[in-house]
Amino acid sequence: MAALTETAVRTALSKVQDPEIRKPITELGMVKSIDIGGDGSVDIGIYLTTAGCPLRTEITQRVTKAVADVEGAGTVRVELDVMSDEQRTELRRALRGDSTEPVIPFAQPGSLTRVYAVASGKGGVGKSSVTVNLAAAMAAKGLSVGVLDADIYGHSVPRMLGTDAKPTQVERMIMPPQSHDVKLISIAQFTQGNTPVVWRGPMLHRALQQFLADVFWGDLDVLLLDLPPGTGDVAISVAQLIPGAEILVVTTPQQAAAEVAERAGAIALQTRQRIAGVVENMSWMELPDGTRMDVFGSGGGQAVADRLTRAVGANVPLLGQIPLEQAVREGGDAGVPIVLDAPDSPAGAALREIADKLSVRARGLAGMSLGIDTVRHL
Repeated sequence: MAALTETAVRTALSKVQDPEIRKPITELGMVKSIDIGGDGSVDIGIYLTTAGCPLRTEITQRVTKAVADVEGAGTVRVELDVMSDEQRTELRRALRGDSTEPVIPFAQPGSLTRVYAVASGKGGVGKSSVTVNLAAAMAAKGLSVGVLDADIYGHSVPRMLGTDAKPTQVERMIMPPQSHDVKLISIAQFTQGNTPVVWRGPMLHRALQQFLADVFWGDLDVLLLDLPPGTGDVAISVAQLIPGAEILVVTTPQQAAAEVAERAGAIALQTRQRIAGVVENMSWMELPDGTRMDVFGSGGGQAVADRLTRAVGANVPLLGQIPLEQAVREGGDAGVPIVLDAPDSPAGAALREIADKLSVRARGLAGMSLGIDTVRHL
């Protein structure tokens, strides 16, 4: 049997990622010490970013397993310590650079993250359900996905993703919790119980700015923003803070709802944002005999897509129609999106198909409203 070496142990530790930052602990300066005993026992010292790290048990388990699998390793003992202020500063610089002021990475010219602002004209159309299911479906495909619950007054994303975990702070960086491999941030994580948020517009803008700049999202493939209904302060702030964000309009088949949803999409005319497409939710209910009942009417989604196509002068597609299923509501209450719990159900399959279309969407100018004074390349 080959003698156990520190190099072999360190190589094993290089495959252990920090659950929050998603980078090897060896690169993050989290390995404090490695001591190998004559009997093959290994004592590992690990620095945690904060004393109250909620994932300390998971980190310990990951380190223990990785080292135990090294040939020649015996008993593995892990001792946890906490980074000093200086170490945390170095970690922040390694992750975010030397900039004294946080910047919004998704607003930078070189950003490759696709940002979708999920909007609706009115409440009750299932916008948040669509958002969390699309996020979970994309994450299940192997993409790195984040969800920002921008519906400050009506936040619901943490419950729908089944987590009450709180973010942790490392220096000026906020580490978002994860659920179903989706990173998420919400004002619900900073309030007590079901306390309402009573803020005016400027505070909403500042909260959104902090969620985008102060949160360490990492290298995301897709960021979904669950906007509040309508065309108010948050929608305007998103356009200002992330001009390249694309609008995804959610409506029901009902004509009255479709007319209101059209306004949410038409904000792109003023902000010059691209419209990714329209999603029609609660399209029909499938009955036991195989027939469909149009509970909320029909044609609303296509009508919104057609009218927005004429308004922006480029094709705005109807990305999909999602049947009305009780399991969607049950999944939201239980914190397990239907795309994970019943992926082959009619609603689960429809949502996964929409997620596939958004995941492979190429960047370009199609679907964007272009002002005669501004041409922006995405």
